[in-house]
Amino acid sequence: MRKQAVLVGSAAAVTVVLWASAFVAIRHVGQEMSAGALTLGRLLIGSVLLGIFVFTRPRRWPAREDWKLLLVCGLLWFGAYNLALNAAERHLDAGTTAMLVNIGPLLIALLAGVLLKECFPRQLVIGSAVAFGGVVLIGLSSSSGKAEVWGVVLCLAAAAAYAIGVVSQKPLLSRLPALEVTWLSCVIGAVACLPFGPALVREVRPSTIWWVVFLGAFPTAIAFTTWAYALARTTAGRMGATTYLVPPITIFLGWLLLGERPAPLAYAGGLLCLIGVAVSRYRRRAVAAMPAVKVDSPDSKPLSKS
Repeated sequence: MRKQAVLVGSAAAVTVVLWASAFVAIRHVGQEMSAGALTLGRLLIGSVLLGIFVFTRPRRWPAREDWKLLLVCGLLWFGAYNLALNAAERHLDAGTTAMLVNIGPLLIALLAGVLLKECFPRQLVIGSAVAFGGVVLIGLSSSSGKAEVWGVVLCLAAAAAYAIGVVSQKPLLSRLPALEVTWLSCVIGAVACLPFGPALVREVRPSTIWWVVFLGAFPTAIAFTTWAYALARTTAGRMGATTYLVPPITIFLGWLLLGERPAPLAYAGGLLCLIGVAVSRYRRRAVAAMPAVKVDSPDSKPLSKS
């Protein structure tokens, strides 16, 4: 049990770091490539790499009822989410985008409670509120100091697509391997973005190709697989809350690589995110009940079970 907890935590950590790096990479290369071309290139690379691993091991083909959820996950999370995110970062800095997209975990917790019948434990609600407060602080201390309306709208659309995609993916992971679910969803998203093929051919250059490969290999192929692995072994609400760590890491990487300097308020926001995630993932250990001692006495009566 402890070993599995370590593996799940490690998988979640890999996902968070790689997704944070994606915001910075998209911000950089998105100035040279359109949103549609970048989305298609990323998903094509991810589909090929994931397919290599899928076809080198035994496969379990989805049942007919699984395809509806796979289509929702592929079209919304892999297709619409990436398209909206790439377009948003043409208007907003990486840190602000990460902050706005990370209303997604709150939507995930809500949808998971309603649709997947997951409970709303007190620590999840409190942790999400604390972490979201940290995200807001980070947004208030963004490098640009303002947010374009269209960029904000795109971020909200990306967050909604992300939340619905996660909730649709969760039931699939109880029946299919995480790697296969990720690959099929990525392929579906890539097929949906094929109309952007001509733009990809026109816009890809030696200066951008390696960024597209990076986005397809690491934040897509690896990070989405580690996410699915962890999601299959915990609740959607807890995994969603874990991604509150993405904005502070994005802020740091944006400052380090793009020169987007965070204000001091961002550090306070990052600390709140860490505290919120810790609270949301806390599980109180059950205290073992003391066994009742039976006293042999002619006057004693059997103890009733509570």
